[in-house]
Amino acid sequence: MAHYDDLPQELQARILADRKAGWVNPYRTDDSSVIRREERQSDQPKIYRMPFSKDADKILNSLFYSRYADKTQVFSFYRNDDLSRRALHVQLVSRIARNIGAVLGLNADLIEAIAIGHDMGHTPFGHAGERALHALFHARTGRCFRHNLHSVRVLDAMIPYNISMQTLDGILCHNGELPLAEYTPRPLSGFAAFDQRTEECTLDENGDKKLIPMTLEGCLVRICDMLAYLGKDRQDAIRAKLIPSEDIFSQTVVGRANAEVINNLEVNLIQESYGKPYLRLDDAHFEALKTLKKENYEQIYLRESVQQQVQSSIVPMMEQLYERIRADAAAHTKDSCLYRHHILPVMEKQKWYPTDVPYADTDPDQLTVDFIAAMTDDYFVDYYNYLFPKSAYRIQYHSYFEEPIDSGSEP
Repeated sequence: MAHYDDLPQELQARILADRKAGWVNPYRTDDSSVIRREERQSDQPKIYRMPFSKDADKILNSLFYSRYADKTQVFSFYRNDDLSRRALHVQLVSRIARNIGAVLGLNADLIEAIAIGHDMGHTPFGHAGERALHALFHARTGRCFRHNLHSVRVLDAMIPYNISMQTLDGILCHNGELPLAEYTPRPLSGFAAFDQRTEECTLDENGDKKLIPMTLEGCLVRICDMLAYLGKDRQDAIRAKLIPSEDIFSQTVVGRANAEVINNLEVNLIQESYGKPYLRLDDAHFEALKTLKKENYEQIYLRESVQQQVQSSIVPMMEQLYERIRADAAAHTKDSCLYRHHILPVMEKQKWYPTDVPYADTDPDQLTVDFIAAMTDDYFVDYYNYLFPKSAYRIQYHSYFEEPIDSGSEP
């Protein structure tokens, strides 16, 4: 039977008393502390549009935000409108983090900006696409492709929107695959330190492990990235008939179903963190979180039938696309889709957000990565079929009208 924890009465009374007294969390990020690369008149705050709210507006109206709607969260090979796409995931992260942040007295605008921007650089086909693109890019250049790094590139380098360092840092450091029991912000002195942190991560395949956000708001989004997908991926796996029910998972102190997991981890996080300069889960809840992640990998993410299609289709298709696009980039082929569908729209946007070097002169490998990472799942498939119509490689989808062939509980 489902169980939902609640905050202790004493803490609830304290929170209500603090609100009545007008308490301000001394560890929150204040609007006045915003740091931008450039002092632009258009970025000056207004009473109705404060600094981090402006960041969120820029992200929502950026060139690639709409691509979220057709980028896989986990289940790439299913025709099923009920399964989560990345657009829903970032909304869930934002909603959960804003709920918790409101209780903790954090900056809601900064939370929203980080949350909705955190996956802007994600590839088509989720983490499978990310790993495939990293392998190709790293082999060519020795540099790492990571979706968090690329999210920063999309919003800060490809098109320099002049988004705040606090927002960009939260996006850079959000990787929810690396849980910690406690997060204490690691302040940065300015953009020189931020750029150094980013470059070090780009050159180090384990660089993500060193990243801790500079703000409590960034730390919260990183935690809520996990809260948003752990139980939701289980729901989606059941809808996809990949697993029979949540009963195959262990019963932990936070439960095993999505609503239980979110509520009970929220409650513990608030209880352990209210009024503190850090965010933390107690030992029992952190162990439960790690168990949830471990079982999701075993039962969902690393399932043989899923990995087989990744290796037999996504990887070789991306290899062929990479080589073809890179050739177009190196030859400056103006009638290619790289130019017409990617470079020209970026350069059009750069009229409003200029760069020192014309985007078309970017290194060919970087242009190739930028283009592939910007693709939606459907664009990737259609473009591949357009370039290689006689190829034997094809994505085999479970259609709306057939029963999935893998509905057992074994990984």
